[in-house]
This record gives sequence, C-alpha cells and structure tokens, in this order.
Amino acid sequence: MDDSVIEFGEATNLIRGGLERSAFDETAEAIYPTSGFVYATASEAEAAFAGEHDRYIYGRYGNPTVSVFEERLRLVEGAESCLATASGMAAVYASLACQLRAGDRVVASRALFGSCFVILDEILPRMGVETVLVDGTSLDEWQKALAGGANAVFLETPSNPGLEVIDLPAVAAAAHEVGAMVIVDNVFASPVLQKPLDLGADVVVYSATKHIDGQGRTLGGAVLGSEEFVKGPLMAFTRHTGPSLSPFNAWVLTKGLETLRLRVDAMGRSAADLANRLEADQRVQTVRYPFLDSHPQVGLARRQMSAGGTILTLDLGTKQKAFAFADSLTIVDISNNVGDSKSLVTHPATTTHRRLGSEMRAQVGITDGLLRLSVGLEDVEDLHKDLDQALG
Repeated sequence: MDDSVIEFGEATNLIRGGLERSAFDETAEAIYPTSGFVYATASEAEAAFAGEHDRYIYGRYGNPTVSVFEERLRLVEGAESCLATASGMAAVYASLACQLRAGDRVVASRALFGSCFVILDEILPRMGVETVLVDGTSLDEWQKALAGGANAVFLETPSNPGLEVIDLPAVAAAAHEVGAMVIVDNVFASPVLQKPLDLGADVVVYSATKHIDGQGRTLGGAVLGSEEFVKGPLMAFTRHTGPSLSPFNAWVLTKGLETLRLRVDAMGRSAADLANRLEADQRVQTVRYPFLDSHPQVGLARRQMSAGGTILTLDLGTKQKAFAFADSLTIVDISNNVGDSKSLVTHPATTTHRRLGSEMRAQVGITDGLLRLSVGLEDVEDLHKDLDQALG
C-alpha cells in the first residue's frame, strides 16, 4: 500500500510524517551530516544540475534530514509545500525578499517582533520597497492602506509581545482584492493552535526555535505555502543566498515536532490558569492573554485559535517594578526566548523591542512596566508561588 495517499491525523503526522528510513531500518530518523553528494558519472551530475534528475545535489539546495522535517511540518500545517531555513528571521526575510523589488509596496501590522520591524522599516526601504504600517486590529486602517495597492501583506497574530489578534479572513480578503500575498507569522500560536492557511493566508512563517524545538536547543525556521511559491521564487532565492538549515538542527526540530502538541497543550493550560490568577491580583495593573474575557479581541481569538497559547503579558506600571519582579523570580528565568519547556520572562522595551524607539513602542502598547511571560512545563502551583513572591 502507498502510505503517501493515506490521510493521517495530526498526532500521527507529528510522530511519523515524512519518515524515510535508510537501508539500516532505524527507529529514529537518521541524520545525514554531509555538505555534498556524489555521482556515478559526469553525465549524471550534468543531468542533476540541469534539473533532469530529481536528487540531492548540495547541502545548500537540500538534505535528506532537512527534507524529513519539511515534510512533517508541511503535513501538520496542511500546506502544499515547506522550505526550512536556518532561523525564524531567515524565514521572514526570505518570504518577503524573494518576491519584492524596487517600487513594490508592503502593508504590515504595526505590532511586530523587533527584528521583523527592522526588516520592514529599515532593510526593505533601502531596497526601494515602500512599507506602510497599520493598526492590525483596525480593519478600516487595513482597507485604507490597501486601497493604495500592495504586493504583500505581513502580520503576526497573536502579536509579539502585546498579543493583539488580527481578523485573518477579513484582512486576507481585502489583500486579495488588490492582488497582495498574505504572509502570517504564526509563531505565538504554533502549528497546532492556529491554521492561517485555512483562514485565508497564502504563506505561513515560523521561528522553529520557539515551540517546535521548545527546549532551547537550536535555531531554525520554516516557510510554508503553495508549491508554486515555495518551489519557485522562494527556493530560487534561498538556494543562492544560503540561509540553509543544518542537518543536525533539522533532526532536533523533527524530534521536537513529536511532542509539540503535548507541550503546547500543557503549557497553554498553565498559561490560562496563571493569567486568570494574575488578573485578579491587585498588584498587577493589566494582564493580556488571548482567551481572557478582558482581552479586546477575545471573540476573534476564540474563532481563530483552538486555545489561548503559552504566552501572556503583565504590566506592573514602571520599569523599576518590572525589573524588581523579574530579578526576584527563583524558578522563572530571564530570557528573550518563548515557547520553551522552561518558563521565561523578558522586558520587551529594553530587549526584544528596543530598536522600535519609545514612540513606536507606545503605539503598540509596549510600556516600561510590561513583561512578557512564556509559560513552561513546570508545576503550575510552583509557578504561581514564584510569581506571587516576586510580586511581593
């Protein structure tokens, strides 16, 4: 029986998707740490480089271990094709740069991860690409900006770090009316809590460093979309610019996928619990979590996501109080990563979003008292006690 035509469920795909055993019939996926491949004859090499023979040519073009990761993530996401990259930011940049040229126009949500903002606000404009930033939660702003035309739309939902939720079907419909490709950074939701392609997006990008690895071990990224896009402009761009994912990192990420659903579900339950407790604590000014009733887009979040995710924010009012809280934590570590099995806290205004400047940070709600908490797999009662004593 040809297993390729069988449609498996998510749990099975997370464990067995893309699995190709070698002649040794190993249980775990093999690692192929090679930069190149050999040919039986010179004419075979010629045919391979001419595209007449479908085979591995060079590590920058493809690798068997990387292919397993790409196929497994493709199946989980429900995409036609997937291309892995060396980091999440390589995925973001490649998804945009492979299709844009001088004179093109990008419309993006204003609430973005710091490095994404730099790409849109500094790097692309140097290439002659116009970037227009809008309030991602305002459909009116999207429509006004898109009325001027666009080649691409870029957004995060939920956003980093403010957890703004954007109406994906509405924005995608408006973007498609003017012929723009919609690219969604889905890192906070992860592939198991939100399916942007089902909601109208054309391309999904990930920092696989986050939930997909989920244990602070390695960098990686991925771009998913139609076969026409991935095997066309995206592959041509990455093959010649070189943001290749290493075989070892691909193997680590493949193994990370096996426990992705279990980790995200458990971490999400703890995050929801802590968000509710913190919201009731008078020492905390505000708490933001997508599935809290107090979240401005809670209804939209519940329509687009199957759960609220692993990340929340709390605002303590001032930088001094935020720093004192972070410094007092004994279990939760201060770090700028998210989606890890260990709980992590960061102060976005002075770390991940420092480059935005005070004016832009104010526009997207990143105050000096704001902390981003990525909830891990520790006992939720231990985490609650740690947060409680740090607030005291």
